[in-house]
Amino acid sequence: MNFNVTTPEAAQTLWVVADRIRLLGGIAGSSLELIEVEVPPGSGTPPHSHASPELFYVLEGTLTVRHFVAGGPPEMTVAGPGTSVRIGPRAPHNYSNDSGRPVRMLVLVEPSMIAFFRDIGTVEPQAQPDFARIGAAMQRHGIEALPVAA
Repeated sequence: MNFNVTTPEAAQTLWVVADRIRLLGGIAGSSLELIEVEVPPGSGTPPHSHASPELFYVLEGTLTVRHFVAGGPPEMTVAGPGTSVRIGPRAPHNYSNDSGRPVRMLVLVEPSMIAFFRDIGTVEPQAQPDFARIGAAMQRHGIEALPVAA
């Protein structure tokens, strides 16, 4: 199809642990998919890496993004509205909402990440994440969890 419209009501919405992800669609003939992610205060991802590069664009709130560098402390970026953060393939990283307000961002990813989100996402928020199920899905999708520094 050469023309497609996805309204907020029509977008598939998934809950990935506490974050709400809306799948907005991709560009035909490319490997890019656009998602909207809402990150509540205190939520985020553990340190990890994956083959898919990502591009975050913060619309609302303040997101803390960490890039983990071998042998040193993580490089930390506090990204506010209008800030974009590019994460390369296999770059060790995580994000967190350390503020008291929700964060809303657009994220460009490859279809492999969409498949992962569909695998672990639920239609309702999760009171308690199933870490065993998430860990198994990470292995299936080539997402590596990184050790958390003490």
